[in-house]
Amino acid sequence: MRNYFAIVCKELYGFFVSPIAYAVLGVFFAVSGYFFFGITTSLIERVQQMGFQSQQFGSAPPPVDVFSAIMSSFFSVISTIFLLLMPLITMGVFAEEKKRGTVELLFTSPLTHLQLILGKFTAVMVFLLVMLVPTILNLCLLYFYSDPLPPLSPVLNGFLGAFLLGGSLLSLGIFASSLTESQIVAGILSFGFFIILWVVDWMAGTGSTLANEVLRYLSIMNHYEDFTRGVLDTSHVFFYLSLIFIGLFLTSVSLNSPKWRS
Repeated sequence: MRNYFAIVCKELYGFFVSPIAYAVLGVFFAVSGYFFFGITTSLIERVQQMGFQSQQFGSAPPPVDVFSAIMSSFFSVISTIFLLLMPLITMGVFAEEKKRGTVELLFTSPLTHLQLILGKFTAVMVFLLVMLVPTILNLCLLYFYSDPLPPLSPVLNGFLGAFLLGGSLLSLGIFASSLTESQIVAGILSFGFFIILWVVDWMAGTGSTLANEVLRYLSIMNHYEDFTRGVLDTSHVFFYLSLIFIGLFLTSVSLNSPKWRS
C-alpha cells in the first residue's frame, strides 16, 4: 500500500506543478459556469414568458420542473466538456514517462504493475473530483432557491454519473497514453476512442438486430442519459465500472507487451 500511495502522491504533485492542469481546470470552470448561467436564465425566461401568455388567455400556467430541466441540460454539457478535456489530463500519464525513460525505472522498482496503474488512475480520478466538486455549488444555489425544495437524490445521481463517465474516459485515456511516447499522439488516440464510443449508437441506426442492440449498448451516452435525469440504474453503473476495468486491463497488457516480444 505504501508504494501505491507514493505513486498517487507523485502523480498529483506532477499534475499541480504543470500548467496543463490549471488550464484544464480554468477552461472547465469557465465553460461549465457559462453554460450553467445560460441554461438557467434561458429556462427561467421561458417559464416567465409562458406564465405571461397564460395570464393573457386567462388560464393557469402549465407546471414546469425548472430544476430538473436545468440539471439535465447542465450534466449533458459536462459530458461534452469531458470529451474535449479528458485527453489533456491523461495524455502524459505514461507517454511522458516513456519519453523521459523513467518508465524503465518504475518497472525495475519494487512496484508491481497493478500498483503503478492503479496509483496513476487514482490520481487522475482525484483530479476529476477536484474538477467536479466546485460545480456542485451551482446546483446547490439553485436547489436552495427552489420552492418547494426538490429531492436531493437526483442531483447526487447526476454527479455520480458524471464521475463514472469521467472515470471511464480517463481509463481509456491512460490506455492510449501507454501505447506511445508522444503526448500529442496519446491525446489524439484518446479523442478517437471517445468519439467512437460517443457515436457508436448512431452507427446502429433504427434497426432492431442483435448487432444494432450491441452497438447501442456500447454507447457511453446511452448509459449516461438516465443519470442526467437523476435516475440511478445499477446496469449503467455496472457498464461504466466494466469499461474502467477494460481500460486498465488493456493498459496492463500494453505495458507488459515488450516482455512478450523479448
